[in-house]
Amino acid sequence: MLGCESALGLRYRLTFVSGLLECLCFAGVVFGWASLAFVLKADGYFSDLCVNTTESNSTLLNTDCSGQDEQFSLVFTIASFLNNFLTLPNGFIFDHFGTLATRFMGITLYTTGTLLVAASSAALSTLLFPALSFIAVGGILLLITNMQVGNLFGTHRSTIITLYNGAFDSSSAIFFFIKVLFEGGISLRLSFLVISACSVIHFLRTIFLMPITHIPHPIPEGYTYGVSCGKSSSYNVEEYESSRAVEQSGGAMGQREMDELSSQLEDGHRSRDTPEEGSGWPLWLSASYSTCKNVNGNVYTESTVSFVLAEPSFRSCFLSWFFFWHLLWLSVMQLRHYLFIGTLNPMLNRLANQDPTLVSQYTNAFAFTQLFGVLCAPWNGLLMDRHKGKPLPSGMTDREADLRSAVLSLFLTSLQCLLFSICATSPLLPLQYLTFILQVVNRSFLYGGNAAFISIAFPGQHFGKLYGLVMSLSAVVSLLQYPCFALVKALDGDPLYVNIALTLLTLLAFIHPLYIYIHCRRLANERETFSDIPLREASLWRGFKSW
Repeated sequence: MLGCESALGLRYRLTFVSGLLECLCFAGVVFGWASLAFVLKADGYFSDLCVNTTESNSTLLNTDCSGQDEQFSLVFTIASFLNNFLTLPNGFIFDHFGTLATRFMGITLYTTGTLLVAASSAALSTLLFPALSFIAVGGILLLITNMQVGNLFGTHRSTIITLYNGAFDSSSAIFFFIKVLFEGGISLRLSFLVISACSVIHFLRTIFLMPITHIPHPIPEGYTYGVSCGKSSSYNVEEYESSRAVEQSGGAMGQREMDELSSQLEDGHRSRDTPEEGSGWPLWLSASYSTCKNVNGNVYTESTVSFVLAEPSFRSCFLSWFFFWHLLWLSVMQLRHYLFIGTLNPMLNRLANQDPTLVSQYTNAFAFTQLFGVLCAPWNGLLMDRHKGKPLPSGMTDREADLRSAVLSLFLTSLQCLLFSICATSPLLPLQYLTFILQVVNRSFLYGGNAAFISIAFPGQHFGKLYGLVMSLSAVVSLLQYPCFALVKALDGDPLYVNIALTLLTLLAFIHPLYIYIHCRRLANERETFSDIPLREASLWRGFKSW
């Protein structure tokens, strides 16, 4: 038993490293579409849609492959849409059936997709539609089940979540390596058969290094999972977090005092300007506390009061302003990224005057920059975790402190996207190198920050559902990329006006950090306002307003 306990730290680290490699090498490969599209074009996929045309006053024949580009764009549009839209049912599956069932489903979908690509050919180009969709959905399932690994590392939770999302972004470089191997004589079929064979590793990791249900936060002492030398500890996340909150509040005051506080809340505070569900103020509180000094002769004592208000419903989370502004923040920036990735190949062809060597050079540069997503993402996590381990001001809850730290992350992500969109709008080909750098930095901040914000702003038992819901609703917005692509085609392939419109649209993303900042300032003002009010009234009312 002693040996098992000493091996827990090693098991946690092995779970973290293997999960990082899984996300880095497999989860988000579909977003390396620009590199794969180059290979597919060389192999003649959808080549029957290319037509020969002649320009006016000229006898030279030109090949118009806009129909081929449109099909490739449609393949990516559908795959990226399903990648996000199906995250909602995937989140429910993860919350209700646990890690084991969710991962087995994801691995099956992913392997089916890679096998379909291996079986495809120029004559069977339509297999790309289900193949890329299966790979996208299977990959996001791997990411969802891996993000809970952050719970194993306490104060570094947000850093690890963002790191995994950065690895997800960097995995798009796998298609770049497939492109390089293709140019070296390795067939597309062989590359995807090797990826399919790696699914055995995913199955083994699911059995030995992942829990059957979920990893709770914070983890109980001696928590184990997977196949181990001792009996593994299985926890229901919702029940564990609820019981822990009750234990915390019970340890701070007696039952009679808790009953008195509850009575005061019912009789004296619900008649005040209390928030309703959907009003924009979340209704839950993990722990609200205040500190006072009681004078007893020459003896000063400090007492801490802790009270748990209520467990929030999924509906109250969904109807909060927090969720709405976060959804808008994610949707507008994700649309900008998806349109850029889906139209990168035709854009480079246009800026390079159809020079295939130049297009290949810039495609490789774009794919190479994706490798650095895993290095950029932890910086966002460090921004969000920068307050951990420091003493909090009197009356401030941990969740409020997390939100205050998230403001800078949300603002920087919005600013990065604005700069990226401005550079992508420019018709200067050399400037696209800077565009590629800004794109990978912003994308790693975007998805890492998205998952981290949901994990700190809402209760853990709703993480899978809320993460799935925000991704699904943002996927509906991302469908606008196809009409945008059609509009660019109608404008003779000039994306200038569409890019300007999208750049203006990204300005909406700044509303989210501004709202969180105002919310945190309001909480700080309330602490000052209630500083002279008796302890119990201030604690109860601030508990209502903070969460």
